[in-house]
Amino acid sequence: MRKRKKKYGKTKKAAILLVGVFAAGTITYKAFPEITPSAIFFAEKKIDFTSDPEYYTGEDDYDYFEIFGGERITQKYESEEDDENANDNDKDEVAAAVSADPGPKPYPENWKEGDTTVYPYTFERYSGNKFIALEGGGQVMNETSISNAELIEESGKLPEFEVELDGTPQVLIMHTHTTESFEPYERSSFDTSFNYRTTDPEKNVVLIGDEITRQLEDAGIGVIHDTTIHDYPSYNGSYERSATTIKNILKENPTIKVVLDIHRDAIGTSESIMQPTVTIDGKKAAQVMIISGCDDGTLNMPDYMKNFRFAALLQQQMSSDYPGFARPVLFDYRKYNQDLTTGSLLIEVGSHGNTLEQVEYSGKLIGKSLVKSFKKLAEDD
Repeated sequence: MRKRKKKYGKTKKAAILLVGVFAAGTITYKAFPEITPSAIFFAEKKIDFTSDPEYYTGEDDYDYFEIFGGERITQKYESEEDDENANDNDKDEVAAAVSADPGPKPYPENWKEGDTTVYPYTFERYSGNKFIALEGGGQVMNETSISNAELIEESGKLPEFEVELDGTPQVLIMHTHTTESFEPYERSSFDTSFNYRTTDPEKNVVLIGDEITRQLEDAGIGVIHDTTIHDYPSYNGSYERSATTIKNILKENPTIKVVLDIHRDAIGTSESIMQPTVTIDGKKAAQVMIISGCDDGTLNMPDYMKNFRFAALLQQQMSSDYPGFARPVLFDYRKYNQDLTTGSLLIEVGSHGNTLEQVEYSGKLIGKSLVKSFKKLAEDD
């Protein structure tokens, strides 16, 4: 991945903590490609958040981290780059660097209140020539050299796989960053002593996978939900370890067509974190984002466009079922083990500022839209 330094004007610390005083200074913004995907969902115009933070819709967001004038608090998307750049011997060493029994990393029982902010936010529709509107609803953010016209054409094609209702496993749900966790409940501040990682499956992304699994099983779709922890105690090498897990499961279950790697994002600074939600049927759901990787010729992923067709199908289904639920698909030069099937996607469910209840509800909605998407494939056949 390309790396550039970010530049922005200095702001007072109070501007980071209190949204109402963003008008105190003017910030110069520049793209920062290595931050998390949510933070790079920007249009090609500079934002004007400081002039009207209460009513700003996010349409022209350039960089959330720049808005808050702080440092990024996660490097999760740099770790895969480190994996990709390592030689084979290094990868083997990193992949093996996990204790057979590292011990639990518990979820806090008591919470501290600090001089911090949990900022509720709703990502809305974006403008700019990087954003493609899909016919059935939703958008794609194209961060590649592939033309928008080609992606629009591909988005109208269905995936080449079909999900069978014969009792055999068709879908694998797993988690490369299994310990990613969330806020316990809605509140205005967060506990800086918690790093939003836990091995408790009821408090991390496994919770989301369980709900997606439940929806698929209720529809008669065979699914395996693997809850192997790949990112603890060692975070580096997570994708190497999850690749091994996926390959082993696919070898034992060759009927699997779809692999969903369920994550959460991390949007914010050390003092302010975002809680992206949308209200659906009177209840708050964490907004979600699909990442569909593209091969620049170095990733050994020749069938990436087949994954993109699946991403477009699911994006349109979710956007039709639940307007505002799905942020634009990120189509970028990323791999994330998406070379292993033609139905492989990474799905970010909310951010660390979202609550357990919000992300669990999102898992339910994702599952329902997946069922409808799979039924469309069966009807087309």
